[in-house]
Amino acid sequence: MQAKIRRIVVQIDEVWAENGQAVSPPTRRALAMAVIENPFAGRYVENLDVLIAVGEELGALLGQRCVQALGITPAQAQSYGKAAIVGEAGEIEHAAAILHPKLGAPLRVAVEKGAALVPSSKKMGGMGATIDVPLGHKDAAYVRSHFDAIEARVTDAPRANEIVVCVAVTDSGRPRPRVGGLQHHEMIGKDGLR
Repeated sequence: MQAKIRRIVVQIDEVWAENGQAVSPPTRRALAMAVIENPFAGRYVENLDVLIAVGEELGALLGQRCVQALGITPAQAQSYGKAAIVGEAGEIEHAAAILHPKLGAPLRVAVEKGAALVPSSKKMGGMGATIDVPLGHKDAAYVRSHFDAIEARVTDAPRANEIVVCVAVTDSGRPRPRVGGLQHHEMIGKDGLR
């Protein structure tokens, strides 16, 4: 593995009630975060292929960790998202290199299919910085009930020479969605939109 990992944090968020109303079955979101060394911290490098390869490795690893944490099959995953926080000695383009060119393909394998774009966010931050990992339906971007986010944070990361890479996977949409639009059971999932 090219990624020099210092920590992996995996957590599950389950919502059992919303505004006094039961959520049954509970909505569940898994978040897997890897704290990695930034090989380009403190210097400008034109070619970011190393980070692109790291993104590919982490898409598989973190996606699998999320599916395992939820205790579901890959086909049961419904939405996904990705994000990264770059420490102060790096640059925002380091997050882009990890997240965009190759992280998505192995994440799609981990959740089976994934016809829709993987929503993403990135930022610079210091230790304990938070980031919202946006979520969207894995096969149909217009499934409005699955527009959501989960907050990610590792208390001692990123250090100046680190990057926190986050992947989130759900087995459902938001708790008690009721704003209309395409529903999970209505989606076709071929064009990534509907």
